[in-house]
Amino acid sequence: MQFYCESLTEYKRLKTREVKIGDLLLGNYHPIRIQTMTTTDTMDTIATVEQSIRCIQAGSELIRITAPSKKEAENLLNIKNELKKRGYHTPLVADIHFTPNAAEIAARIVEKVRVNPGNYVDKKKFEQIEYTDAEYAEEIDRIRERFTPLVKICKEYGTAMRIGTNHGSLSDRIMSRYGDTPMGMVESAMEFLRIARAEVYHNIVLSMKSSNPLVMVQAYRLLVKTMFDEFGECYPLHLGVTEAGDGEDGRIKSAIGIGALLEDGIGDTIRVSLTEDPEFEIPVCKDIFNRYKANETLLIKREHFIIDGKELVNEHYTHTVVKDSREIPAINRLPYSPFEYKRRETFAVNNIGGKHVPVAIADLSKIEKITQKHFQSIGYTYDEATDKWNISDAAADYVFTGNQLLDFALPGTLKVIVYPAAWQNAEDKIKYFPIFSDKGFVECEYKSESLNFVMIDCYSDETAVNDYTYLDDIANDPTIVLCLSSTRKNAMQSVRRMFVELMNRNINNPVVLITDSNWQTPDEHLIHFATETGALFLDGMGDGICLGYSGKASMENSKAKGRTYLPVKDIYQFTNNTAFSILQATRTRISKTEYISCPSCGRTLFDLQETTAKIRAVTNHLKGLKIAIMGCIVNGPGEMADADFGYVGSGPGKITLYKGKEIVKRNVNSEIAVEELINLIKESDAWIEA
Repeated sequence: MQFYCESLTEYKRLKTREVKIGDLLLGNYHPIRIQTMTTTDTMDTIATVEQSIRCIQAGSELIRITAPSKKEAENLLNIKNELKKRGYHTPLVADIHFTPNAAEIAARIVEKVRVNPGNYVDKKKFEQIEYTDAEYAEEIDRIRERFTPLVKICKEYGTAMRIGTNHGSLSDRIMSRYGDTPMGMVESAMEFLRIARAEVYHNIVLSMKSSNPLVMVQAYRLLVKTMFDEFGECYPLHLGVTEAGDGEDGRIKSAIGIGALLEDGIGDTIRVSLTEDPEFEIPVCKDIFNRYKANETLLIKREHFIIDGKELVNEHYTHTVVKDSREIPAINRLPYSPFEYKRRETFAVNNIGGKHVPVAIADLSKIEKITQKHFQSIGYTYDEATDKWNISDAAADYVFTGNQLLDFALPGTLKVIVYPAAWQNAEDKIKYFPIFSDKGFVECEYKSESLNFVMIDCYSDETAVNDYTYLDDIANDPTIVLCLSSTRKNAMQSVRRMFVELMNRNINNPVVLITDSNWQTPDEHLIHFATETGALFLDGMGDGICLGYSGKASMENSKAKGRTYLPVKDIYQFTNNTAFSILQATRTRISKTEYISCPSCGRTLFDLQETTAKIRAVTNHLKGLKIAIMGCIVNGPGEMADADFGYVGSGPGKITLYKGKEIVKRNVNSEIAVEELINLIKESDAWIEA
């Protein structure tokens, strides 16, 4: 195992142990499984059953149900029996927090239990305690004593288990030794995994969830490496970004975190945690999964054998990958750490690279005649009465117009990129800059003295730079910004491989990531853009982003096949907003308020979707502020991770407000809680008027 996955240059699934969940097989090259979680009260049997059926019909292969106490755990039997009565045998997963006795009951009923090592035995009190090695070992013994009974029950009943670490609910003990880090998340799970292995129990899935995709991706990578280093094997992985939120932001966050790992073949089952009805999570999961479904073909080898007079069948899965005709050169030395964030060092060209935040480039080149009205889609609104431009926080820094020179005055902050022939005809060489192919730049006689964009199609059969013919000619030219893209099937890996080449050769030109989408629906576009560019930004690669589409775009709001598409009418506004949302989700450029919102579940104490909408409506102008909206104490102060303010359900009709992880107001009436949240933000000098 080199680095943290099977291959860094092609799509290749990570080999994991096979886990049996009822009749469903997971890991060991089985298809990536899709799942969700109900939002109903677990004690309402019929409501939970009917919502589960809607999710199953939408395509969910596993249904998770919260079991916060013994009574809910016991009622799982009624839910399971009612589903069977209606002809549904989809495996059920009991979601457990704080209550080992509920887990032990559920493990005798359902096919899988999920435990959170941060609160299964430990209680989080936000206390800093220094442990000696002896004291720490005593704590591990205490965990072993409390956790082993559940392991034995699962082993006896053939029940699977997910050891699910959450970034925001690490125990005080883990926090004291490892801090709020990916390594702390990994060690939290490994403590429980070691106990299970000591009992020769292996029917285990693991997860490393965070509301921050960067933390999440680093934690999964570390977990894979740690398991292989310690055990020589890897258990199946459940992927998800917790508290992703709703709408476009929730989808982008999920696609970046889940997609960055799937691109490297990591992940055996996925759940997209949206603050929406759970059946609407499934199509988004499918859109993510479909990016990889076409890339591999499973080959099944069946072996028949007899034990105790009963014939059994063992299936071995291997897979072949659809590849491009030309191989990408192998990576022998990785010039960056995949386990910690460090932005690639570059020099600045104009306002690109160096210490500048990544720029956003809008592609308007498909518009036949660009007017001032078109600029409204990319953050610039022209006021004819005052002859002035109003500029939004999500205004593009550059616009690509192809061969068009614009016949109107531009906003002072905006610059234009055109093809070389058009650039030569432009009178304003301060506002207009040329974009070349690599070969075109080397051979062209006329170039900008200050800024030239140079495109490279990474490792395609037609691109001469594969042999580095022109790379030395453009390397470290102080006027060049490289524009990397790839027409290969494994585009992200191809661009990443070029970054490795640049870093190994000490080429420090800034880079703009260019990604086109051939998909159709808004969700598919979002997932494609977020995965291909987000995965690179998480590794510190990229000084700019430019998104475009080349396929047939079905951008109108519509409902079909049990799903809701994002409402999109303007493709240019859509791609521009998506670019800024990707930068926001990767924490590389903050341009708006960030909401950390958990999906509803049976523990939720208020209407999460309605409340999220209310809070968003009055706070969405607070650029850079992070507000957490949590349905209950389980997803409370711990799960809020790095939020500035928190709105947490503490009882029916009651809300507790947090500043950071500190409780400021307890049991506020929900009717006035949003107003009280605003007052808290104002009292903290974090409020600005809209």
